[in-house]
Amino acid sequence: MQEFLAAGESPEILFWVGCAGSFDERAQRVSRAFSQLLEKAGVSFAILGTEEGCTGDPAKRAGNEFLFQMQALQNIELLNGYGVKRMVTACPHCYNTLKNEYPQLGGSYEVLHHTQFLNELLESGRLAIEGGGFKGKKITYHDSCYLGRANGIYEAPRMVMERLDADLQEMKRCRTNGLCCGAGGAQMFKEAEKGDREVNHVRAEEALATGAEIIAVNCPFCMTMMADGTKHYNKENEVQVLDVAELLNQSQAPQ
Repeated sequence: MQEFLAAGESPEILFWVGCAGSFDERAQRVSRAFSQLLEKAGVSFAILGTEEGCTGDPAKRAGNEFLFQMQALQNIELLNGYGVKRMVTACPHCYNTLKNEYPQLGGSYEVLHHTQFLNELLESGRLAIEGGGFKGKKITYHDSCYLGRANGIYEAPRMVMERLDADLQEMKRCRTNGLCCGAGGAQMFKEAEKGDREVNHVRAEEALATGAEIIAVNCPFCMTMMADGTKHYNKENEVQVLDVAELLNQSQAPQ
């Protein structure tokens, strides 16, 4: 953003990378895949780089409202200073917080999840798909809580995957009846509570029961939990866990 400001220009979108997309090695691959798709589509985009701070989602979910507001207000001051209007993020937790909780603190922006923006690019013809790489492959899609039930976004990711010509196998619990991966609500950062089974093992079992070769996700937390789940069942060499952006990036026709 600093470079755009120095040149007196404004990007089409700001890509909000998020903590996981910046620091988690696996999620970094999703950030790269999404960035490559933006470049292929000719989208002018910027990132905040080292200026980007955590949205405050984990602090708020864990009950520390004071810390959340501190983090949020710092980000809002920065975003407003840059005149940001439109943001895209690959993390449903960032999406939910930026879209639904920042406006009451003075930060009102158009916020899109990356699956929504990718679907927009496909429908406008700015991106094209060869489709051959996943033709006929069984893929099951896990609805993340903060994109699905919290924000009602179910079709955009599926519309992207339908273009892959794959065989989409729905889990019994999907869409409004989807099951959490076990990491939402700041559960990612605490020890498991007493119980009979880990939530991610239950969800991974449901995904594996579809017979899918690929488990598609849209969230870095879900990515970690579902990948750990496949390892629990010793299926990590047979079943891949991939973000929707990675699937699309691997199916790109040259522009």
